[in-house]
Amino acid sequence: MNSRVLRLAAIFSAIVFHSLSSAWAATPSIPIQHFFENPEFSGAILSPSGRFLATKVASQGRRQGLAVLNLADGSAALVAQFSDADIGNISWVNEERLLFNSTDKRIGQGDARYAPGLYAVDRDGKNYRQLADRDGAFYQERSIVRLLPWHTYMLYQDGAQKSDYIYVRNLEINIPGDLRYESLLRLNTRTGQTSPVSRPTYTSGWLLDQNGEPRLTWGSEKGVSSIYLNEEANGKAGWRKLAEFATYTHSTTSFTPLSFGPDGVLYVISHGGKDKAAVHTFDIAKGKVNDAPLIELEGFDFTGYLIFDKEKLLGFRYIAESRDTLWLDSDMKQMQADVDAKLRTTVNLLTLPTQPETPNVLVTAYSDRQPPVVFVYNQKTKALTKVGESYSKIKASEMAQRKFIRYKARDGLEIPAILTVPKEKQGSKLPLVVLVHGGPWIRGSSWGWSVDAQFLASRGYAVLEPEFRGSDGFGARHFIASFKQWGLKMQDDLADGARWAIAEGTADPQRICIAGASYGGYATLMGLARNPELFKCGVNWVGVTDIQLMYSGHWSAVSDLPEQWKEYGMPQLIGDPEKDAEQLKATSPLLLAARIRQPLLLAYGGADQRVPLYHGTKFRDAVKAHNKDVEWIEYAEEGHGWALPKNRIDFWGRVEKFLDRNIGAGAGRSDPGPALPTAK
Repeated sequence: MNSRVLRLAAIFSAIVFHSLSSAWAATPSIPIQHFFENPEFSGAILSPSGRFLATKVASQGRRQGLAVLNLADGSAALVAQFSDADIGNISWVNEERLLFNSTDKRIGQGDARYAPGLYAVDRDGKNYRQLADRDGAFYQERSIVRLLPWHTYMLYQDGAQKSDYIYVRNLEINIPGDLRYESLLRLNTRTGQTSPVSRPTYTSGWLLDQNGEPRLTWGSEKGVSSIYLNEEANGKAGWRKLAEFATYTHSTTSFTPLSFGPDGVLYVISHGGKDKAAVHTFDIAKGKVNDAPLIELEGFDFTGYLIFDKEKLLGFRYIAESRDTLWLDSDMKQMQADVDAKLRTTVNLLTLPTQPETPNVLVTAYSDRQPPVVFVYNQKTKALTKVGESYSKIKASEMAQRKFIRYKARDGLEIPAILTVPKEKQGSKLPLVVLVHGGPWIRGSSWGWSVDAQFLASRGYAVLEPEFRGSDGFGARHFIASFKQWGLKMQDDLADGARWAIAEGTADPQRICIAGASYGGYATLMGLARNPELFKCGVNWVGVTDIQLMYSGHWSAVSDLPEQWKEYGMPQLIGDPEKDAEQLKATSPLLLAARIRQPLLLAYGGADQRVPLYHGTKFRDAVKAHNKDVEWIEYAEEGHGWALPKNRIDFWGRVEKFLDRNIGAGAGRSDPGPALPTAK
């Protein structure tokens, strides 16, 4: 790397955003803006050969643009930029051409008026073409061309990267969030011409093979998922059904297609009759998963992807306690060791070019205390050059330690969790926030830097993030144990986690608060109702307040929950609205509102389609009849979470004051301090 590369890297990593003034008097050691402004650097992608690096850059007052860096001579060019939007996702069509879409980081969901669109441009900024409609203006003069419809999206698979052709998705949507089917188009990024790919009915996903051609597709109808193989690759016509199984509940015969190897072998993720899912090969001729797993993770389902070169499988990128890599190839093992010797305090993830002709490798380094930093590593010179970092104002030395732990629930089920303890306060009886993830059938967190947990820790709180039953990635038993357990055993897991923290000496039993968004907001309200002796306060943002409201009433037309999920998924996983009506009543925060007397902060988005605003307003009105310590926040333009930095900063500033007043240094203080202005 020459000096020009280093200068450009410094520019990328020194992007400065405007600071927003605080609405409260106290000045914390780490300003809240450092946590909740948009990341300064949001990733980079090597060209297929590794000669060029595409990345998104921003400067004061300008929209985020697309830049290309020549890694050989250090030259750089801004090749695309919108006047009214930011560059969204990017990918390389081939060595010379890039594909990208748009996003808008200055508006919330309620103010969004445009689709992402689809665009292509050469790496030198020439031959720009808009491919799919957005109704926005590019910074260059638009030509009048026939555009694909707004519901055309990127596929997010590399493909062959040897021509100007790519595959894109065309989504047929009933209502927001309710997909009818997803078709595939072969698109020429220079001419805009397309040709459709044949498909079975009700497709919702695709997998390209080793030649970059569509080989697998899958979809769901009436609660049954089917996977199909494109037989044209075998000289036959049409699609052959490989398998079918229940969509929403666990099946011993189910599998998830992962990728095709260079030799055409299909790799899948399957439980194979065991509790934890592992990587297997799939016998296409026999239509079955081969018995012997290639990789099994102790205590975890395999979640991740495979890394290939042109000839073989090199290794596995996975998530266990943290994101990491298992290399099979001896050269990659040595390269990993060389990089790790230079970056000793971080986990270092190596990403190879897809068709390498240079020694350049991308490195993403992170730890529990260090937000991701991106480098380019030169295999020949061993030089490691920083390209950008997501949160340059965050100092790892000031961050808290995060530990992956496991504790036992009252019925014996082992519950994984992440525990964050403020710096230099290990072993103290601290105020604790039990932070509950949404979903709920996702994995909430892994060892690594977490903005929410680190912010709370910077204010003196220990943070426990339980992977309660149903959380993804911890085996079939862990998943099945969650069926119809909203507000019941899933709730017990959270209370048992708080009690574990008390027994360990981490938590002060008189200073524990529960908090979360979406399902986590539901669990917050249920925790306050069921365990008032344990949880002294609660913070619920965009949380479900009544399960029946997700099914019925005139409000259901506002929600983006798919009808198939309501008909075939929710009755089995959450509860049938008729057969389980009494249980749903007993686990409804709305109907239990009179029990909740602890201080409570409620926050909702006025444009939320996942958990519409009426969930919040109905509950607010019900709980305020019996509880005078309820703070209400409404961000009119936001959806299911806070997209805008100003709202994230406002919200977490309010959370900071709320926690301080109830379980922090200001707990029990008669004067809660100046009130914050109401957000609208």
